[in-house]
Amino acid sequence: MAYAAPVSNFCSLLTQTADTTKPLLKKDSLSNDQIPVVDTTITPSIDSSIFKTKVDTFSLKISKDTLEAPLKYEAEDSAVILIQDKKVLLYGKTKTEYKDITLKAPQVEVDQVTQVVTAVNTKDSSGVVTEAAEFKSGDSEFTSDTIRYNFKSQIGLTKNTYSQQGEFLVIGEVAKKVSESTTFIKRARFTTCLLDDPHFDFVTPRMKVINQKLAVSGPAHLEFEGVPVPIYLPFGFYPLSQGRHSGLLPPRFASNEQFGLGLEGLGYYKVLSDYWDVKVYGNVYSYGGWSVNVNPTYRKRYRYSGAFNLSLQTTKFNFKGDPDFLRNKSFFVNWNHSVDGKSRPGTTFSANVNAGSTKFNQLTPNNVQINFQNQLGSSIAYSKSWAGKPYNLTLSANHNQNNSTRLINISLPDAGFSVSTLYPFQSKNDVGTPKWYQKLGIGYNGNFRNQVSFYDTAFKLKNLIDTLQWGAQHNIPITLALPPIFGGAIIVSPSFSYSQVWIAQKFRRKWNTANQKVDTTITKGFYTDHQAFFSLGFNTAIYGTYQFKKSRVIAIRHVIRPTFSINYKPDLSKSHFYTDTVFAGVTQRFSEFEGALYSGYGEGRTGGIGFQVDNNLEMKWRSKKDTGENAIKKIKLIDGYGFSSGYNFLRDSLKLDIFSLYLRATLFDKIQINAQSSLDPYQTDQYGRDIDKYAWEGGKFKLGRLTYGSVSMSTSFKSKPKDPKKEEQRKKEMENRLNDPNLIGDQRRLLDYMQQNPGDFVDFNVPWQVTLGYSISFTNRLQPDLISFKKDFTSGLNFSGSFNLTPKWNFSTSGNYDFDNRKLQTFQMSINREMHCWQLSINVTPIGLYRSFSFTISPKSSVLQDLKINRSRFFSNF
Repeated sequence: MAYAAPVSNFCSLLTQTADTTKPLLKKDSLSNDQIPVVDTTITPSIDSSIFKTKVDTFSLKISKDTLEAPLKYEAEDSAVILIQDKKVLLYGKTKTEYKDITLKAPQVEVDQVTQVVTAVNTKDSSGVVTEAAEFKSGDSEFTSDTIRYNFKSQIGLTKNTYSQQGEFLVIGEVAKKVSESTTFIKRARFTTCLLDDPHFDFVTPRMKVINQKLAVSGPAHLEFEGVPVPIYLPFGFYPLSQGRHSGLLPPRFASNEQFGLGLEGLGYYKVLSDYWDVKVYGNVYSYGGWSVNVNPTYRKRYRYSGAFNLSLQTTKFNFKGDPDFLRNKSFFVNWNHSVDGKSRPGTTFSANVNAGSTKFNQLTPNNVQINFQNQLGSSIAYSKSWAGKPYNLTLSANHNQNNSTRLINISLPDAGFSVSTLYPFQSKNDVGTPKWYQKLGIGYNGNFRNQVSFYDTAFKLKNLIDTLQWGAQHNIPITLALPPIFGGAIIVSPSFSYSQVWIAQKFRRKWNTANQKVDTTITKGFYTDHQAFFSLGFNTAIYGTYQFKKSRVIAIRHVIRPTFSINYKPDLSKSHFYTDTVFAGVTQRFSEFEGALYSGYGEGRTGGIGFQVDNNLEMKWRSKKDTGENAIKKIKLIDGYGFSSGYNFLRDSLKLDIFSLYLRATLFDKIQINAQSSLDPYQTDQYGRDIDKYAWEGGKFKLGRLTYGSVSMSTSFKSKPKDPKKEEQRKKEMENRLNDPNLIGDQRRLLDYMQQNPGDFVDFNVPWQVTLGYSISFTNRLQPDLISFKKDFTSGLNFSGSFNLTPKWNFSTSGNYDFDNRKLQTFQMSINREMHCWQLSINVTPIGLYRSFSFTISPKSSVLQDLKINRSRFFSNF
């Protein structure tokens, strides 16, 4: 039930209950059936008003001819109307709205004459602020102890104000808001530490802030924990705009044993448009070395993105006359480009280019990771597929180089065309089960390649022409899917394929009796080689289970997947093989297509069998931690192990093929094991070459000899994160950083970032973590004399670990130990300190070809990433 009356009656009701200077209305002063609703004029200055009060909420809406929009007030605890003073006092969780302005505070005073709203905070008995006043207008938002704001002039005055502008926190003792976007501050503090009492800040006596654009201050100095640093800047300019903006790139100091003292990273960043920007920066060293980098990036949402980097480097070690003087000019090019697959369905274009002088990486200063990178590769690819058609076209340009041997290979163009499997006997309107012959399929795959090779020390146009090779390969597979036999237990898979290669040169060896050496000749031309292959395959699966009684182990299951095939290949390549002397009295068979882009096919007929046996072991066990079905766990004891080989009945000798052995396992969901090996079933002559005599013949039983083997084991252990939600957030941030379109395919920049910002990659949320990896391998390597073999062994241990010495101190290390040389090949360690808004890192590389030491302390915020103290020293042993 509601009560309605003219304003005069309502005012009489108020004056009868209390004096006009005291609270006239409180939320509990009226019962539910005594709610006044006033819809006429209170004073001559008010056109209309609506006054409602409830038990829980008080609200007032006033329209005034001098304002552009109505004012709205709300309060939960109590409201006081001072009739003579024409003021409204609101208490509790109050809310005042005007246009896009919102004011929230525990205490608010509204002066109807001046249109000034005053909001203050509340404190407890000890003087601690329990609730502050909050003001929001458009992009501007701040909290204060006291806010005085004139809705008519839109000018406000605040005390002890906190406002966040992007990553910056602006704190002002007294702030005057003169317009919607402009504020003047007396004694301002500027920081990226988002605490009420920041660990550090820039202090200035006066500042002007333009919301989300910039801030300009007078003389400023830095303070740590309230202690001023006696270094003053005459003025301050602080960009607050979100997103990209142009500006200078400050340098960092570096020291290197070979290059001398230097400044690195000095340059300029320019935003060219919404889609393009460019960064130009360089390094300069006291011994005369320098480098320049031009790094444009581009992006168009839902279309494409990419980055390009051109580096020119002049290296100078020491001075002329010194025994270790060196002067070198080198360059490097990086380009990565990716296209959104939805922009042009059926068409893709991508680029990943990493190419340059073979000495560039070795001579790059102060970057150990780049110094050890010897293998580089590039690819620019375009592909096209036709909707509703089985065709696919691929065009690419590829490059690879070995910085150690200084050999560079370039393939241009590299074209591929394929036709997906077609079923010529299959009708478009088939109904029911298809006939067996309707599953006969035929396809096509073709590739064409052009390639030149050269050493960068002997780059000449004539050399390029001499090394030019081209070739093509065609393959026509024919398959037939027959129905399973024996009730579906065995799957039968017949197949036939025809292949042809086009080759541009022949390579022949000839023994020179006079000089007792091998001469080689290369003949250019157009040559072809062919191969046809027939196969009939059978495969099945055999399951065996052993049940346990009265044991937590419920059962162990063994799965065997044998594969058997009958195959035939005619000898279509016999004419391309020849026999020649490789050493006095020693002959060997060679292919005249040796070294071609697409080498010829193997010699001899094949008419035999192929077989493979694959196994895995699984176990079911009952956990003590769970009950019911959740207690039954299934784990893989061995993911896979087995062997494969073949037997060629038509071969003159050595009919049994070499056995390939393998094993894959994951122990306790922690330890990954991979093993591979090759077992040769034949005996050898004095030079280590196979002879037609099995290893188990001659009185001693022996399965064969291992010609190759490798075993690798890796594991990783880490404690549970202190905060699981924080760990998930860290993983997402790391994934976003690694998938940044400006970093994809650009390992140099990514490694640069990791080295210069090690604190960003230290996880204090995980108390400790350890990663270990061990590998051992051996192989029989053919010697340069082409008649003897040598067995090479390699083994090494990779390790890395991170430990929180305290909640704020972290120690991490990584390295590699070479068991062959019995020494550490690489070793790095670092100490990092978590300082809330700052980070400290000490990195040491005490051994190896490149040794270094660095000390860095810097803010975490990206906008202050150049405000760092860095001390680095690098040493080289080459």
